[in-house]
Order: sequence, then C-alpha cells, then structure tokens
Amino acid sequence: MEDYNKIIESLGVRYIKSRNIKIAKAVTINNFYDVENTIIVVNNGDIYFGPDQEKVSEGDMLFIPGGKSLNISFGSSTAPAINNDEFISNKKKYLQNASESDINDYDVDGFSQVMFEAKVFDSVNFFSSLNITPFAIKNSSLIADLIRLIINEDNSVKPGKNRIIKVNTEYLVVEIIRYILDNRLFVEQLVTNSTYFKDPRLIDIFSYIKENLGGDLSNKVLARVANVSEDYVGQYFKMLTGINPQDYIEYQRMEAAVDLLRTTKKSIRDIGKEVGYKDTAYFCRRFKMMFGIPAGKMRRRESLINV
Repeated sequence: MEDYNKIIESLGVRYIKSRNIKIAKAVTINNFYDVENTIIVVNNGDIYFGPDQEKVSEGDMLFIPGGKSLNISFGSSTAPAINNDEFISNKKKYLQNASESDINDYDVDGFSQVMFEAKVFDSVNFFSSLNITPFAIKNSSLIADLIRLIINEDNSVKPGKNRIIKVNTEYLVVEIIRYILDNRLFVEQLVTNSTYFKDPRLIDIFSYIKENLGGDLSNKVLARVANVSEDYVGQYFKMLTGINPQDYIEYQRMEAAVDLLRTTKKSIRDIGKEVGYKDTAYFCRRFKMMFGIPAGKMRRRESLINV
C-alpha cells in the first residue's frame, strides 16, 4: 500500500478540458485516439468499445488512457465505421456540444467527458506507462459526480472555479486509481511502476529528457546523465520502465509537438525543430505513424475543440 501512496503522491495532475456532448449521428470510429487521458460518463444511450464492443450504459463510464487507440461506437454498435482521420474532418456531423436541456432530454443520446494529464514526477505519463487498455467503470456514482462537477465549474463564472477544477481533477485521478485497485485491474503494472522510486538515476534521466527534448538525447548522453555505461543504459532503462529509451524519447517529443500545435501558431517546421527533428519530412512521417493523422490535421482537431 505504501508504494501506491508514493505513486499517487508523485503524480502531477493537470486539467485539460471538459464538455457535455450529444450524439448527432451514430458512428463507429476505428482507431479513435487522443494524447490525453479521457474519462467519459454516459448520460443517455450507449457507447460500445474495444474488439468485443463492450457496452457502456447510462450512468457508467469509460476510461481511455492517453496514447491508447481503440474502436469506439457512439449511439449504436452497428453504426457505419469511419477512421479517425475522417472523424476529425467531420466531427460536428457526429458529435456536438450539448446544452443543459440536451443532457436532461432522455431522447437525446450523449455523454460528458473530462480530459486530463497525470505524470509521475512531472515526466512519465502515468496511465500510458502502465500499458493498460481502455476499460469500463461501473457502479461508481462518486466518479460520475466528479466528472459532472468539473464540467459545471468549467461552465461557470464563479470566483475560484479554476481552484475547484484543479482539486477535483486530482480527486478524480485518485478515485480512478482506487477503482483499479479495488477491482484488481492492472495491479501488476501498478506494482511494477514502484520501480520509479527505487533508483534516483532514472528520475535524473526523465528530468534531463524533459529539459532537453530539442537536443542530443542519444544513449551516450543518457549514460553520462545516469553515470552508467553506454552499452548498459538501454538495458537499464527498459528493465525499469518496460520501454527502450529512444521509444520513450520519441513519445515525449511527439507529445510536446501536440502541445505546441494546440497552444501556438508556430509552423510545423519550427515545431519539429523545437522537439528535436531537423528533418521536417521525417518529423511529419513519424507524427502520422504515431497518431494516425498528419500534424496539420491534429492542429485542425484542436481548432475544433468545442466539437
């Protein structure tokens, strides 16, 4: 239990966005993907996900770890299927912002969602590092109430709303972890994550990577940071994290690129250079390979943030 407390205490939680959504037209999206963690509570109707089209009914929730793609159906498990690229280009055709009357109208299918970041020591994407798959959360009115409270605060103009959102997003993350533990989901992966706290050299590597995404992050450099041999550093990193350092670095660079696409008007060329890619064409190929859509369309997705 102490290890779990250490994990929770180490997490840096950041609220990204939230919204109420109505399903304008039933759709199945193949390889649905987002870089942030997403939790959805179904208000009316049903959502289906995964290879077996598991059903998430009214009042229940779906948690999608950041960086995990899945097949998801909004409104009907037999809805026509499109790919994620097509969905982003035609998002408003299928999902639209919901008003308060929509949420309370039982004839309108829809859901509420909160998106957030949770990082160990502000470096490692916690839920992504667990390598867990999206899963349904059932019979947890507390988690559902937290989602709705966060959205209501975000839509309000009351003083202190940002503080309320921050506190309750942290509360939400703790309750998701407690749900995982109480239901014995991915517990082995949670135990493995305790290795982050047993060797400070690993934390030094994480910190160095974060601060130098645009620079030289070769194994030679990482070996110097951790004070281990160049031949051993890759094995050492993978032994503790389950991933080789260069794959981890690429994910961090791409995540930083998504953040720049969302928050700046910098050119794709400049963004690629800022996160460590001198060759813009190579950056674009790797970006599309990782996210399934071109960097330009990712920016378009962010411009359609309000669905």
